[in-house]
Amino acid sequence: MVSGCSAVRIGYNQAPTLAYWWLDGYADFVDTQTPRVRDALSAWFAWHRRTQLPEYADLLAKAQIEAVSDTTPERACEWWRDLRARVDTAVDHGLPMAAGLMVTMTPQQIAHIEQRYAKFNDEYRDEYLQADAAERAEANAKRTIERAESLYGRLGDSQRANVRTWLAESPFDAEVWLAERQQRQRDALQMLRRSIAGGVTHEQAQAALRGYVGNMERSPREAYRRYNERLTQFNCAFTARLHNSTTNAQRQAAIRKLNGWEGDLRALAADQ
Repeated sequence: MVSGCSAVRIGYNQAPTLAYWWLDGYADFVDTQTPRVRDALSAWFAWHRRTQLPEYADLLAKAQIEAVSDTTPERACEWWRDLRARVDTAVDHGLPMAAGLMVTMTPQQIAHIEQRYAKFNDEYRDEYLQADAAERAEANAKRTIERAESLYGRLGDSQRANVRTWLAESPFDAEVWLAERQQRQRDALQMLRRSIAGGVTHEQAQAALRGYVGNMERSPREAYRRYNERLTQFNCAFTARLHNSTTNAQRQAAIRKLNGWEGDLRALAADQ
């Protein structure tokens, strides 16, 4: 059915429509907003396909070379910073579109977003905040192993045991993360309510959004910043330990996966 076209290519080609549905699930767009949002998303993805996908493909090519050898926590953190910078570029390009939408929001839509936030929080509690500590740890290990196996293929029993041992050292705290998330939600709702109450300009809305995004990257709450720094350092070390524990066959599986993604992105970038 897919005629040789991978799920990555199919998904990306449908991304403007999927992104619209996702946003509509939050904002519940009115008829006058729908064509504007669809046009803005189409323009953003056209820019992303043309300018960003080739750079992502280059990163994947570099990753294939490095995947052969062991790595270090420092190098894992360098990869994370590079990926974060790519995300920042993509988000920054979308801010004018988001600001244009923000100044047209209604109180009813803001209330809808608040309801969607509450639903997300309930779903998060179900997935991450099991009452039993052992059950919560096992769910975390299962998620982590599944992510690792999506790249390297099946992990051996000893590797799975190592993952569980290493995760026991993690500073990750699902309750701390949820509390920060809820504060960000309150900040977003307050920003939206101010925008419709004060009749802000497009430029003012864009500035407010840029400040909000900046606070997401670096929380204004010092305690959370310190927590996030510890978690980032752990994740870098964990990534290096996991990769260094893989066999040659698992690394070759990862290289094939990375190569496939690289080919997908280059094909998508060429299909203007």
